Amino acid sequence: MNRIVVSGVSVECESGVSVSVVNGEVMVNGRVVEVGEVPGGILKVEVEGDVGSVRSDKSVTVKGNVRGNVNARGSVTCGDVGGRADAGGSVTCGSVGGDVDAGGSVNCGNVSGGVDAGGSVNCASMRR
Repeated sequence: MNRIVVSGVSVECESGVSVSVVNGEVMVNGRVVEVGEVPGGILKVEVEGDVGSVRSDKSVTVKGNVRGNVNARGSVTCGDVGGRADAGGSVTCGSVGGDVDAGGSVNCGNVSGGVDAGGSVNCASMRR
């Protein structure tokens, strides 16, 4: 069982789900999940466990792997990414199966695709 923590409010979910937190709405596998009133609004999104994909208009931390794509307007911190990692801020992760696009720095393991960063790039290997 995984857990999604949205600014301190926890939601239990199955492993491998797709998670979206955009405009204050939390969705798991396309279904809206009520998290109730979040004091001060949603500031960060944290997922504990492996997920299928993640999309958020905030920064995202996944304490596990993302099987598909991860997309955030803020920064992304996670284990391995099976697809693409896209962030408005920095990306810190394990290996990435696709491209990495970041407005800030990139610090990853092996990247199967290309890397486009607004800041520094530190990867074990990447396609040029």
